[in-house]
Amino acid sequence: MDYQAFLKTKEIQSINDGLKVDPGDLNDNLFEFQRDIVSWALQKGRAAVFSDCGTGKSLMQLEFARIVSERRGGRVLIVAPLSVVKQTQKEGNKFGILTNVCRSQSDVKDGISITNYEMLSHFDADAFDGVVLDESSILKSFTSKTRDELIDKFQRTPFRLCCTATPSPNDQSEIGNHAEFLGIMSRTEMLATYFIHDGSDTSKWRLKGYGETKFWEWVATWAVCVRDPEDLGYSKEGYDLPKLNIIEHIVKSKVQDYELFARVAETLSERRAARKESMRDRVSVASELCESSADQWLVWCDFNAESNALAKAIDSSVEVVGADSPDYKAETAIRFADGQIHALISKPSIYGFGMNFQNCHNMIFCGISDSYEQFYQAVRRCWRFGQENDVNVHIIISEAEMNVLENIKRKQAQMDTMQNNMVSLMRDVTMSEIKHTTRITTEYKPQQKMELPAWIA
Repeated sequence: MDYQAFLKTKEIQSINDGLKVDPGDLNDNLFEFQRDIVSWALQKGRAAVFSDCGTGKSLMQLEFARIVSERRGGRVLIVAPLSVVKQTQKEGNKFGILTNVCRSQSDVKDGISITNYEMLSHFDADAFDGVVLDESSILKSFTSKTRDELIDKFQRTPFRLCCTATPSPNDQSEIGNHAEFLGIMSRTEMLATYFIHDGSDTSKWRLKGYGETKFWEWVATWAVCVRDPEDLGYSKEGYDLPKLNIIEHIVKSKVQDYELFARVAETLSERRAARKESMRDRVSVASELCESSADQWLVWCDFNAESNALAKAIDSSVEVVGADSPDYKAETAIRFADGQIHALISKPSIYGFGMNFQNCHNMIFCGISDSYEQFYQAVRRCWRFGQENDVNVHIIISEAEMNVLENIKRKQAQMDTMQNNMVSLMRDVTMSEIKHTTRITTEYKPQQKMELPAWIA
């Protein structure tokens, strides 16, 4: 291999292993930016759509699955969170894309089938021409059993699509695991190419100083990142989010006899104790809020004791807990989305990802955890494109837990800054990729003529 051929192997390759589809042949209900993204993903064959809440990921992934199924004459499997499965089937019916809900391989029919992640072991990956991961952020943990199972099962599947909200720009595990699932590059290879250990802490990685731009150019060859259509140069009309009102309710904490003010909980055990101590007061505030309006309410909590207390205190409420059956969880979500339930009480781990609850614009966090992702995703169930009203998010927290709230605010500001930088770095390459597939190369511009030593000549 000569030197020029060697340099060619170092170029960033834009892989196109899929189907060439005219955007005009796609579902008429797709907006222009959605048609172009679906057409691009089909041409790639293996791609990721990092698209914010409410930008139409459900319809995009359904249309991707429909085209693959029809053009290949085979079967496509959509894997989604349990609570999202029937909602996706309902969305498909609305847009004329039939989807079959399955719990095992024996339930599969020709066309599009959908199941939840917990049932994955009951399916034969080799029986499908395509797979779509809804809420693919489940790949985030590089040590998880589900992550390993997904990568191993579908490594031979010709068409693979990952759909989730915009990832954290500094979460190399999430991005690397998506690349590995899609067969673009292994997570280990990605780290070796673009990252370096951060000082003496070998568990933390950061982008190499000179490689940040090249890293995001590489990501843009297999993933599209969009918060709204304007990020890709399309019209933003109809995609302006309504106002988000964050309303804090601070309940008093117990003050010791020898203290002037309530002590702020620092350790995990102290936070748990403070949360337990304030539960009755927090539930009382939540109950008053729900009873103050006939509008629908979405009430989030983290612990079973909180959930039970809220259900007893709030009239016309429906409680959903982890022990409930899959059918009950799915049916209750549909009933709430249809406006049949006044107040839905549950946990972000159950309904916080993937659900479309634009029907509701009032939300309560009866306590809050340190997980910014859970908070953000839970808020976006209602505060999403298609919401017609201002969204009111009530956070009820005790004085002793103010550190948790401040931590969430800090993470939110940090995330906003990082996502702005990520979208900015990917914008030009992504627009070029979507409009017409290109190859991104690392340009080599020699500055001086090479002279071989006399002993080699």
